[in-house]
Amino acid sequence: MNDIVNKVQEKMGSLTDLMKGIWDDSLIEYLVHTPTTKDALMHLKYWAVNQANVLNFGRKLVSKVGLMGVKSILENNPWILYLLKSDTLVRRLAKGKTGRYHESICVLGEALHLGITELLEEMYFDPSRLVIIEDMLPPDLFQAMGLKVYNLESFGLFLPMLAPDSVLAYIDEAENAGVNPDSCSLPRATIGMVKKGHLPKGLAIVTSNLPCDSGMSAYSYYRRAFNLPIYHLDVPFNFYDERAEDFFVKDLKDMIAFLEQHTPGRMDWDKFREMCINRNRMLEVELELWDMLRVRPAPLAGEAIWLSHFWHYVVTPGKESSANYMKILADLAAANLEENTPATINENYRTLLWNAPFFQFIDIFNWAENNYGITILMDSLSYNHYEPIDVSTPESMLKGWGRVVMQGPMVRHNRGPAENYIDDLFRAYKQFDIDMVWVANHVGCKSSQSLNGMMREQCRAKGIPLLMLDYDLIDPRIVSHDSMLRQVEHFMDNVMKAKKLGQ
Repeated sequence: MNDIVNKVQEKMGSLTDLMKGIWDDSLIEYLVHTPTTKDALMHLKYWAVNQANVLNFGRKLVSKVGLMGVKSILENNPWILYLLKSDTLVRRLAKGKTGRYHESICVLGEALHLGITELLEEMYFDPSRLVIIEDMLPPDLFQAMGLKVYNLESFGLFLPMLAPDSVLAYIDEAENAGVNPDSCSLPRATIGMVKKGHLPKGLAIVTSNLPCDSGMSAYSYYRRAFNLPIYHLDVPFNFYDERAEDFFVKDLKDMIAFLEQHTPGRMDWDKFREMCINRNRMLEVELELWDMLRVRPAPLAGEAIWLSHFWHYVVTPGKESSANYMKILADLAAANLEENTPATINENYRTLLWNAPFFQFIDIFNWAENNYGITILMDSLSYNHYEPIDVSTPESMLKGWGRVVMQGPMVRHNRGPAENYIDDLFRAYKQFDIDMVWVANHVGCKSSQSLNGMMREQCRAKGIPLLMLDYDLIDPRIVSHDSMLRQVEHFMDNVMKAKKLGQ
C-alpha cells in the first residue's frame, strides 16, 4: 500500500512540475509579469506577427508538398518540432527588459521566426536545387546561383538555444558509432543527425578546411553518408596576405564551375552584386551601432548585439530583410542615445565574450544582467575588421566575399599565429571600455584551450579581470547550468568583489 501511495505522490509531483514548466513558458505568464503595459502590448504585437508568419509557412508547405508530404517531413526530421519553442526563446531573452531594449529583442524574435521559415523553405521546397554547405561558408553566393542551400551544422547550434536537451540523442548516436567523445560536440551532433537520416540530401556538398580539425574531418563521413560529389575550399594559413586572397579567388571560381557541373545553378553576377551591396549596407549600419556602444551606459546590449550579428551575418546575410532588421536595431539604439536612456538601468559591468557563445545556455547573459548588472557588449563572433566589398567587377566581388570567409567567425581566431586570437581581444577591450573578459572555455575546442595560458599571462600583465568559464558548446551534461552560474558567482565574489543586486 505504501508503494502505491509513493508512486501516486511521485506522479503527482511530476505532473505539478510539468504544469509549472508549461505556465512559466507561457505567453500569459510573460504578459502578466511584463514590467509595463506598453512592453506587454509590444510583445503581443510581435507575437501575433510571428504566429501569422508560421501559419503562412504552414499553408505554403501544405500547398507545396501536400499533407502526406508534411507527414513524411516530420517523420524524417523530428527535430523540426523543437522549432515550435521559438516563441519561448524570445520570451526568455526578453524577460526583465523594458523600453527599446525590450523592443530590440522582439525585433530579433521576428527576424528569427522569418529566417527559420525561409531556411525550411530552402531545405524542403525544391530538392532539385538543394546544396549542402559547411557552417563557415555564407549562403549568399550559392543563392546568387539560383540554388537552395542549408548549413549542415546550423541546427546543431540553433536547436540547443530552444531546448538544451534537443541534440543529446544525436550526440549519443555519433559516440555509439565510434566518434571520439573528446571532440567538439557540434560535429558529433551533426554526424548523429546525418546518421539517423534526419537532414535532407542535396545534389552536392561544399565544405572547407575550417574551422577546426573536428569540423573538417567530419565531412569525410558526410560525403560517404550522402554519397554526393563534394568540393573542398582551401583557406590559406596566412589568409591576410594578398597572394592568399588571389589564390582563394581562383579556388572560388573552381567551386562555381564544380556547382555548375553538378547542379542546375548558374552564376548570376547581377544578383550577387545586389547581395554584396546588402552586405555593405549591414556593415555600415553595424559600425554605426558599434560607435554608439562605446557610450557608457550603452544604449543597447546583449542578444540584440551578438545574436543579431550571428543570425544576420552568418545565417541570412544575402537577404534585404537582414539589413532592414539591423537598421531597426541601430535606430532603437540611436533613440536611446539621444534621450540618454541606457539599455538597462543596472549597467554595473561591461563584459567581452571571447570564443563561441553558450548556445545551450544563452540564458546566462540575462541572468548575469539581472543579478549583477553585467551587460555583454561584444563577442568574438561579432567583432571583425571587414571592409566594404568592391562590387565593380565579378573578380572584386569574389575577392571581397572571399575575405568574409577567410576572416569569418571562429576562422580568423582558429588559424594563423596566436596574435590573430589575442590581439583582437585587447583591441575590442579598449574600443568598448570593457570591465572584464569572459572566455567561453569550450572543453571540446582544443585550438582555443591551447591559448588559455597565454591569455591568462597577458590579461594578468595588463590588469584585466579574466573569467575562464568552462562549458560545452551544445551538451549541457558536460558542465551543468548550475555549475556555470556558480563559476560566475565565484568570479564576481572573489575577483570583482561584487554582490548580487539587492543584497
